[in-house]
Amino acid sequence: MKIVRTSVILILTFVVCLGWGDRVPEAPASSLSASSARPARYSTLRVAPASRVISPGGVATHTVSVQADGGGIAMVSLVAVSPSPNLTLQLTPTQVVPPSHATLTVTDTHPGTVLLPGVWYDVPITGTNGLTETVYARLLVGGARIHLSLVLREWSPLAEPQSPPHVAGCDVFPADNIWNTPIDTLPVDADSATYIATIGATAYVHADFGSGEWPPGSGNPIGIPYTDVPGTQPQVPVTFYYDDESDPGPYPIPPDAPIEGGPESDGDRHVLVLDRDNCVLYELFDAWPQSDGSWEAGSGAKFDLHSHALRPDTWTSADAAGLPILPGMVRYDEVAAGEIRHALRFTAPQTRGEHVWPARHDASSLTGTQYPSMGQRFRLRVDFDVSGFSPEVQVMLRALKKYGMMLADNGSAWFISGVPDGRWDNDALRELHQVHGSDFEAVDVSSLMVHTDSGQVHSP
Repeated sequence: MKIVRTSVILILTFVVCLGWGDRVPEAPASSLSASSARPARYSTLRVAPASRVISPGGVATHTVSVQADGGGIAMVSLVAVSPSPNLTLQLTPTQVVPPSHATLTVTDTHPGTVLLPGVWYDVPITGTNGLTETVYARLLVGGARIHLSLVLREWSPLAEPQSPPHVAGCDVFPADNIWNTPIDTLPVDADSATYIATIGATAYVHADFGSGEWPPGSGNPIGIPYTDVPGTQPQVPVTFYYDDESDPGPYPIPPDAPIEGGPESDGDRHVLVLDRDNCVLYELFDAWPQSDGSWEAGSGAKFDLHSHALRPDTWTSADAAGLPILPGMVRYDEVAAGEIRHALRFTAPQTRGEHVWPARHDASSLTGTQYPSMGQRFRLRVDFDVSGFSPEVQVMLRALKKYGMMLADNGSAWFISGVPDGRWDNDALRELHQVHGSDFEAVDVSSLMVHTDSGQVHSP
């Protein structure tokens, strides 16, 4: 029996800089839709501003809003617990009836000295609305000006991340999300050679996307399509046969939304829809349009692209690993621009009945340690020579070295996912057949994890 839990997730980022820091740019407020089948419902917690720098003895004030999701609304209790005697938290009120808000005040009482190289704190925040969920906010304490070898420079542990990838004007998760984080300097996983052999050391990489159609004459595009819609797109009902692990509808799916494999496909039939105004991603597995405008699907998931929040542990998504699909796909526009700034999505024939961060779900009864788990990260070896490949393929290979790829579903060995596009050169994409499993290595990304329920990363 699966236990359905209310997801009450409050993502806060407080940055306390004991030095001469200025206010950092404010990130978009975070949110996450709550799960279904709960005794009383609320859908979204938001914090504004999401980040702030304060000096020693300073005070930061944040507004926590709790939005209603219909149904039987009940009191929501909020509790924030300080991880340090030098950080005082005050949350008022501590009980609200959605829609409403509370105010969180953070007061720093550290002495007026600096901490080098900086100390991280996790603040547990618990929300209760019939069921309980605890998440963690992050605080960084540290920062100073230091003098090194006659050069006066400002030291800060906050490295400026490069901008995240974009789709339809939306950031695809924050820059410090696990999808957007380079893993080229991380250690090789201890079981790397075993995983490579299991998936297939001599099997070649295949681009499971391209131009044209397959089979010929079918009209079905090659790859997983997506569409973007405005925030005014009408929401339609969606029913699921894995409803205990799906985010409830309605979803803003247009009647002509593209389906993976085409309207008559008997495959995975993924449907991906991005609300470009609110930057919320909606994904369905085994999606079938109905005559009344509603949809039926195997499972469905919503992802706020402003947020690091992962799905509840053990929950699937439209993908077997419980991960989003669109963030890991190769898109023509980014290849044409010369750089892919995120990990890719790939499949393997056999996986273990376990999952590793950031995956949330597995889809296997196999228990042998020779099988890789859902979420396992791989990268192309640094010594692999990419110089002989077409320019567009070199872009992909460089991304596989820097960002790698995540195991997200059961399928053919080393099949990489992408978006169909008439501009792809299928002959160039077939050059990937020159890359084999033995050219990869599994990577241990555990040192990046801030919290099991968050996709945010420590600096590698």
